[in-house]
Amino acid sequence: MSDYQVNNPATGEVEATYPTAAEQDIQNAIEQAHSAYQDWRHVSLSERSALLHKIADIYLERQDELARIVANEMGKPVAQAKGEIGLVAEIYRYYADNAEQLLAPHSIDVDSGSASVEKLPVGALLGIMPWNYPHYQVARFAAPNFMAGNTIILKHAPQCPKTAEAIVDILKDAGLPDGVYNNVFATNEQAATIIEDSRVQGVSLTGSERAGQAVAKVAGGALKKVVLELGGSDAFIVAADADIAKSVKGAIEGRFGNTGQACNAAKRLIVVESVYDKFVEGFTNAVRSMTLANPLDEGTFIGPMSSKAAAVNLQEQLDSAVQAGATVLVEGGLVKDKPGAWFAPAVLTDVDESMDVYRQELFGPVAVVYKARDIEHAIKIANDVPFGLGASIQTQDAALAADIADKLEVGMVTINAPSGSEANTPFGGVKRSGFGRELGTLGITEFLNYKLIRDKS
Repeated sequence: MSDYQVNNPATGEVEATYPTAAEQDIQNAIEQAHSAYQDWRHVSLSERSALLHKIADIYLERQDELARIVANEMGKPVAQAKGEIGLVAEIYRYYADNAEQLLAPHSIDVDSGSASVEKLPVGALLGIMPWNYPHYQVARFAAPNFMAGNTIILKHAPQCPKTAEAIVDILKDAGLPDGVYNNVFATNEQAATIIEDSRVQGVSLTGSERAGQAVAKVAGGALKKVVLELGGSDAFIVAADADIAKSVKGAIEGRFGNTGQACNAAKRLIVVESVYDKFVEGFTNAVRSMTLANPLDEGTFIGPMSSKAAAVNLQEQLDSAVQAGATVLVEGGLVKDKPGAWFAPAVLTDVDESMDVYRQELFGPVAVVYKARDIEHAIKIANDVPFGLGASIQTQDAALAADIADKLEVGMVTINAPSGSEANTPFGGVKRSGFGRELGTLGITEFLNYKLIRDKS
């Protein structure tokens, strides 16, 4: 799809179409970002902080309107979209309030004279962002880099052009100087052109493995710093002493929030044998009670998937697993007699190493439950995938939780709750889930010049 479109996943109707950028538009965006950096880097932290607080204020003022746009573009229930907007405001406020401390120079003990390291901006950056959290993903890239003094060129997902425009309006109304943030409806080829330009100093991408490989290849060839937040197949481990009712509730939220379309969703539920039957009974009953509903209704928990293509792809993965011998605990799948991208939640078990789906990411409302002989077996299953984003552990034994967390090959571990995201905690993974971190104290460090000042006088 070359054009940026609003293709409502609830109805299947194309509501708006936007042309992709002309080559001159791309060059203008690069030059504007580069030129604006020369002044923006010298704006005081207090001025930048006040501006970020204003951005947060406007986000909250427009919360309802922004949530409806997101629901129409990618199907997210409005209640969850409002939660996303609330988190965006928290991210802007976090960096507004903490950047001065995070960017402060630090001294180095030396034998004579003095030495210190300053944390300085590097220039214009490209952000390539996905559709599943269309405001949050931009905020966690933009907020720390605004405070650091960098400028941004932003390529948003082709199915979120109205959200992209809404972000531009918010930043403009907050008083962000021209050129500090530049939205471009770019093609993939144009994104490569931006990365290769000498005026651009780095790129951050959140997206698929395929997109990450393409961007990393171009960035590596251009000797540019790159941050990649890619796919995940997060484990949700249920130990023998877990509170099963709480674990079931957490698994439902962790697997089916945002209709299962989150990189850190609880995609693999790994339950020790002694509590497997009890957990499965509670979990499958809860899944059967869920109903697909209009994403514009406040009470909706699960709506359509983001697109018909995504739903069809997930159905193919589901069919492949069943044909290979997986057991269906809850029947679901693509709703064929309804326009749009509706996909009923499904639950599988008896998935093993011989099946393709065992090591694939299921990006939608399909849960896979694994029976583990014991905790060590659960850890083995959890680590036996190419991804290493996050994991969740359900146990009332703090020592056991710490031991499991130490053995998991992931970037993030959450105990007794589904994985999530907070403004003040770093987000990112290992293995094929990418590299680099966003949010928290680490999120502002990725695109900085750590300049040594050594005085030997």
